[in-house]
Amino acid sequence: MATSVNGTGSISSAGIGSGLDVNGIVSGLMAVEQRPLTLLQNQATTLSTRLSTVGKLQGYFADLQTKSNALTSPTLWSSTIADSSDSSAVKVSTGSNAVAGSYSVAVSRLAVGQTITSATLASSSDTLSAGSLTIELGSYDSATSPPTSFTPKSGSTAITLNIGSGDTSLAALRDKINAAGAGITATIVSDASGARLSLRSKETGAENAFRIGASETVDDGNPATGLSALAFDATVAGSPMTRSTNAGNAALTVNGIDLSSASNTLNNVVDGLTLNLMKTTGTSDVAVTVATDTASVKTAVSNFAASFNTLAAFIQSQTAYNADSKVAGNLQGDQATLSLQSQLRSVLNQGSSASSTWSRLSEIGLALKADGTLNTDATKLDNALGNLGELKKLLTFDGSAAADSGFVRRFKRLADAALGTDGMFQSRTESINASVTRNTKSQDALQHRLSQTEARLRAQYSALDTKMASLSNLSTYMTQQITQYNKSSA
Repeated sequence: MATSVNGTGSISSAGIGSGLDVNGIVSGLMAVEQRPLTLLQNQATTLSTRLSTVGKLQGYFADLQTKSNALTSPTLWSSTIADSSDSSAVKVSTGSNAVAGSYSVAVSRLAVGQTITSATLASSSDTLSAGSLTIELGSYDSATSPPTSFTPKSGSTAITLNIGSGDTSLAALRDKINAAGAGITATIVSDASGARLSLRSKETGAENAFRIGASETVDDGNPATGLSALAFDATVAGSPMTRSTNAGNAALTVNGIDLSSASNTLNNVVDGLTLNLMKTTGTSDVAVTVATDTASVKTAVSNFAASFNTLAAFIQSQTAYNADSKVAGNLQGDQATLSLQSQLRSVLNQGSSASSTWSRLSEIGLALKADGTLNTDATKLDNALGNLGELKKLLTFDGSAAADSGFVRRFKRLADAALGTDGMFQSRTESINASVTRNTKSQDALQHRLSQTEARLRAQYSALDTKMASLSNLSTYMTQQITQYNKSSA
């Protein structure tokens, strides 16, 4: 209740002068005036809920589109899986162009790189001498032992490392070689007898052998000491470093055909088939089989059915009316949603001529239930997977009309249209947002009018309060005067 001090120093407050409950009267009148605003606020809540529900529906439809895309992808139907009877010896994998088949693989030798080792030094901090090292990849001839020739690797360039006075320790030389990118790796192997520098090809195969030339800034004349101790050439007798492993290609047979590979990973040795050689196979060949990946197709079909069921159940719950609780779903009576529901069921109810074996989804184990969801019969679906070509047609064939198109292809078209820029979800969202905007503007305008109305009513009833107080004071005065007059006349 507002109170003020007037110019004569008296205190006034709405309702004090006459006892008139100005605040109560104004509040009561404003409660009536507020009813249109309350209706608008309730409408805004309904619009917000509906917009959120449409968003969820759109998400479920997008998931159905994703699952449809997965089923209509050509790579799904052409994918294969490979199996090895001994994966500890031969691991297998397939690519997109692999075809079903069986193969016998025998591995007689794995591909290896060259390894050489220096003479033993007291520790890794022991130094050699300054100078340069030249590292060159290539292959040694295998016709003679020891080899008599070295052929540089095609496309490879010899790398020369300058070894300064601060780079001459075994550890520093190791780091220098590893940083050079020369195709070899250096490690230090230590035991009770001392430290050795071990050099190994980064890549396997005969072409990744290497030779090392050493030049000392000050030659001490002894090839076994100083930087010269790291020189190596298999064609030269008495090289200071010792070769413990010769670089060589893998040797194997596939279905009796001799093959050689610089790597233990053989890509497309048979179309789309990759072999990873792990060890030699001895006297027993490894059986490798490549088969169509029906398990992935089954998973994709099951995922599609699950996505459809989630969508169908959501539409059913949001468009229904519960007579017991008298509560309607958020999209009850929404024509756009009911139209989508009808289209989804129409896709299932219309037969397809895409396959010469089946015409309906129920024949492959996907039957429509009374509640609008799909029931999956695993036995029927497994049987259908045995005829993958016709199953692919029934689900994915892209015909010129709905009647000769696959069922999942139809769902994909429906989802693409509904989710497109001119689709149902775009237009429905825009429509609801437009209603929200209009509602907000109406609330703002009504709030402004209500503020004006309240100010006007408060002014009117405050004035009435003041007038009634004045009349009350006059009445009291007159009563006092009459009383006084009566006393004086008695």
